[in-house]
Amino acid sequence: MRTVAIVGGGSIGVAFCIVFARSGFDVRLYDPVEERRRAVKPEVRARLDDLADFGLLDDSAESVLVRITILDNLADTVQDAVLVQECAPEHVDLKRDLFKRINEHAHPDAVLASSSSALVASSFADGLPGRARCLVAHPGNPPYLIPVIEIVPAPFTSEETITRALALYEEAGMSAVRVSGEIEGFVFNRLQGAVLREAYCLVRDGVASVADIDRVMRDGVGLRWSVTGPFETVDLNTRGGIASHAQKMGPAYERMGASRGQHDPWTPDLVARVAEQRRVALPLDEWDARVRWRDRRLMALIRDRNAAL
Repeated sequence: MRTVAIVGGGSIGVAFCIVFARSGFDVRLYDPVEERRRAVKPEVRARLDDLADFGLLDDSAESVLVRITILDNLADTVQDAVLVQECAPEHVDLKRDLFKRINEHAHPDAVLASSSSALVASSFADGLPGRARCLVAHPGNPPYLIPVIEIVPAPFTSEETITRALALYEEAGMSAVRVSGEIEGFVFNRLQGAVLREAYCLVRDGVASVADIDRVMRDGVGLRWSVTGPFETVDLNTRGGIASHAQKMGPAYERMGASRGQHDPWTPDLVARVAEQRRVALPLDEWDARVRWRDRRLMALIRDRNAAL
């Protein structure tokens, strides 16, 4: 059984214990604080019981829990691990110290990944002899429910490390997305940030209340986006696909952006690039069938939401 090492026993570390242990990996977790070490397994067990209640656990909670070992020594935790997942607080000096120590004790072929939400790997791993095996693996929260994980290499990260990281996270049941290079906020937080910036502006300008903006997202945009992302959503909303949507709605979105001081028009070249990728994913002769698929997925989601009320 292969080993994954988790460094940090906070909420993300606990969540990653679940992700890897339920996928069959042997998991070792290190935290320097005894109180946190004692708390990890009870917290994991409570979440496993909830997952089992909803039919989201293939094995028993006991069989998953037994794959997790809590240690008080960093070197023992990371030795022989195929992947080290650092889950420490978002402080660059702390991460720099941790990665220096991890680099000293981890197997030479181990992937060294940070769960950082904003800090890029070059800010804390640039001086390491083993920096080629370092990257950011930024999860959704909690990763045992939100499976997307962004693999963000530094300029010095080797292609072999990226390939192995993508394979390991996919094996653990995650939806691994490769980001082409370092950018603050990565993809997840930049998309989330764009929505939050506009939401704050709408409250500031008296357009809508906090509760009503949440309602629009929960019962409108977010409901659709849980089935299809923003590009596929508009692709399926307009007969003729995303190119037709951009032609009809692009000028309005350009004006909206300009009103916030962000003038980023959808140029013909950009629309063509997006449309080309959508047509590879979905030829127009399959558009009607995909629309029906979307509607049926939404029907199932609404049924389950209504049943939970």
